[in-house]
Amino acid sequence: MADLMVTEIYKSIQGESSWAGIPCTFIRLTGCPLRCRWCDTVYGFKGGKKMTQEGILDEVERLGVNLVELTGGEPLAQAEAKPLMDALVEKGYKVLIETSGSESLEGVSDKVHIIMDIKCPGSGMSDKNLWSNLALLKATDEIKFVIANKEDFEWAAAIVQQKNLSSLCHLLFSPAWGLVKPSDLVAWLLESKIDARLNLQLHKYIWSPRAKGV
Repeated sequence: MADLMVTEIYKSIQGESSWAGIPCTFIRLTGCPLRCRWCDTVYGFKGGKKMTQEGILDEVERLGVNLVELTGGEPLAQAEAKPLMDALVEKGYKVLIETSGSESLEGVSDKVHIIMDIKCPGSGMSDKNLWSNLALLKATDEIKFVIANKEDFEWAAAIVQQKNLSSLCHLLFSPAWGLVKPSDLVAWLLESKIDARLNLQLHKYIWSPRAKGV
């Protein structure tokens, strides 16, 4: 089995999604084919260290937290991410994956909780959305829109309506840090009547927005 390139493995609280505030071990895999304008993890694009699946599992066990998330970068850009998730599930962990939506979800276990971005135009990557992934989501999964401006919100609202996303799975709307005020996004959500969760990045409020390993 091939090694994985890993930027960091650490435990903290989950900062986003419906799991926000819960202790979580993060496995941040190295590399991402996208270059979103507002990306806050550019340090994960390159570098990292090679780790075997066994080595990763040992480190997760050492950290001792049952909730585990694969993130990046883009974790699904590494083929061995899916066998790693399967191994974590087999060991009894609750497994989450945060993915950009540009890589296929085919082969991701139904026991893995998917948090998938749909990239808005403000990211500069909206042409990379792999729309066929929508058919692979479960009702318990989550779709996240990161909103950089009002135009992004209006685009996202149109996508929600066109693709009937409210009936597909849970929806998250996140203000891009430093670009949109949370209060403005709340106002837009209330006006639109979209059934979605405001998704703040708690770790950026607790620690520095640029802090790593939190």
